[in-house]
Amino acid sequence: MEHGGDLLTYKDKYGGKLIDFSSNINPLGVPRGLEKAIMDAFKEVEVYPDIQYRKLKEALANYLDCEKANILVGNGAVEIIDNFIMLAERVVLFIPSFSEYELRAGVHKKEVLVLEYGDDFTIEVDILKKNLKENDLLILGNPNNPSGLRIAEETLLEIYACVQSVKGHLLLDEAFYEFCPKDYDSIELFKDTAYKNVSVIRAATKFFALAGIRLGYACGSQGTVEKISSIELPWRINSMANTAGLTIFKDTDYIKKSKDYIRRQRDYLFSELEKIKAVKPYTSHTNFILIKLLDLEEDYLFEELLKKGILVRKCSSFKGLGRDHIRVAVKDKKSNDLLIKALKDITKV
Repeated sequence: MEHGGDLLTYKDKYGGKLIDFSSNINPLGVPRGLEKAIMDAFKEVEVYPDIQYRKLKEALANYLDCEKANILVGNGAVEIIDNFIMLAERVVLFIPSFSEYELRAGVHKKEVLVLEYGDDFTIEVDILKKNLKENDLLILGNPNNPSGLRIAEETLLEIYACVQSVKGHLLLDEAFYEFCPKDYDSIELFKDTAYKNVSVIRAATKFFALAGIRLGYACGSQGTVEKISSIELPWRINSMANTAGLTIFKDTDYIKKSKDYIRRQRDYLFSELEKIKAVKPYTSHTNFILIKLLDLEEDYLFEELLKKGILVRKCSSFKGLGRDHIRVAVKDKKSNDLLIKALKDITKV
């Protein structure tokens, strides 16, 4: 399982509807009113969308609190990541992390330097200082997938200084940013530098529950935006995604409600997982939790949970993790309770 959310592969393994803990989507669903907005704009499918996405970029600039000239948009965050990789000389990444960083680098035949996170899934900046070289593209998940950990602000500034010193580029994949605690905002943090040597990617996929819409966006320097824009596909954002982008970022009630709900459910799920002796949950800053299996292998637990109608993410496909980890999404209270009960039943706790 290279990615979560693959319900079709496992639909015949269980008689009823599967509860998908493998895909980290906001359990509250899409923002209210989005369906009507899309239906009202349905006639727009008959014409090409604005090839420059002027209104969408304006909406994003307001939401992200940056200038319109700093905005990139893409068909999901992964397309923007791919564009950065396409222009890179060498890609540097830490494992375990989102597999597409290395996969896309392979597609574009880029040299890749793979470094390892520490045992606590944090970065030792000294390792970067020894390995980074001029024009490197350093890609970091913030928070990272699958660990769920956000880079501490002080560490991030050290990493940025290291990247600047070799004239490289730091690409922060912040697809799960909105789920994080209120500590710092990378876009605000690097504003005074005019985003020199750094870009921040986010997406509507996870927090706004719009995986099927495919809307990614990024903030970078004007020079970086111009370079990436030179290789972008035309009309990469379709009319429905464009309409969504003009609608969802205004819904402040939905944003606040989602943040509060996920925080409560994450704390609850983590505390209940800690009570199960056969597993060790790792602290997470987002809407999923990485779990180390102390007495079981992922295949056995995966199949046993599947029998109970629960689909989780096996983690052996993440480089740097063995067959003793799974990842679970933070879902609604009822679903979280079902997962906890199933784990207790299987592990006899």
